[in-house]
Amino acid sequence: MRLGIDLGGTKIEIIALDEGGIELLRRRVATPRGDYPATLAAIAALVAEAETALGMRGTLGIGTPGAVSPVSGLLRNSNSTHLNGRPLQQDLEALLQREVRIANDANCFALSEALDGAAAGAAVVFGVILGTGVGGGIVVHGQVLSGPNRIAGEWGHNPLPWPGAEELPGPACYCGKRGCIETFLCGPAMAAEHARLHGGALDAVAIAAGAAAGDAACLATLERYEDRLARALAQVVNILDPDVIVLGGGMSNIGRLYREVPRRWGQYVFSERVDTRLVANQYGDSSGVRGAAWLWG
Repeated sequence: MRLGIDLGGTKIEIIALDEGGIELLRRRVATPRGDYPATLAAIAALVAEAETALGMRGTLGIGTPGAVSPVSGLLRNSNSTHLNGRPLQQDLEALLQREVRIANDANCFALSEALDGAAAGAAVVFGVILGTGVGGGIVVHGQVLSGPNRIAGEWGHNPLPWPGAEELPGPACYCGKRGCIETFLCGPAMAAEHARLHGGALDAVAIAAGAAAGDAACLATLERYEDRLARALAQVVNILDPDVIVLGGGMSNIGRLYREVPRRWGQYVFSERVDTRLVANQYGDSSGVRGAAWLWG
């Protein structure tokens, strides 16, 4: 049995999969905000409850924002800031008395979709999370590519490619830079730009609905977004040349992206033809927790 935990900012979810990937159990609890010891205790309680309910012990993988530093072994770059600088892996292994595998949540998303999701069977998969933030993960022949610095796929903190004059120097990013892809392609960025240019307080869902209903301002916002996403993904294709790019996160629910972005990205890709497929995820917000379980392949 494989257990996976999705350690999010608002909820902690556990899933149990059998050897074939069939879901045996799923439960979730609220994340203890800002409380590291309580977070450890909540994870341990979920594991104990799952194993008691199913009558067996499982391997454990954890998906979390950020990544474990290869230098210090401490978690870093997590937007759940109470986890940063903490020996999460070591503490959980001591608490649970077993080896624990930890990966970035975008890597877990990509792994889930590559193994038995929307990109099943593809050799090289780039998984993209477009939500309140922007992340990416790379899976090659069924294995997560993390890299020596544990940042492979950190696509959101590169500058938006081929920027227009109106896009420079770009919005400030929490990482300390300006003009990161995340500052243009996350859901809150779309909403903020729409409000600045057109007024109103529409979120990304409302903007997409407005565009579908023929609202000119909403359509203009969505078309800017599509062109930026096409540029950003074209850069991925130029460097990685993946077989499949899978979109996840709230923005992935905008159906026209799968038509409009491939229509646009050809002008930016260094090839006469683009055979990379852009697809929607199969497992939605379950992909992260499933991918955590699949860290034990």
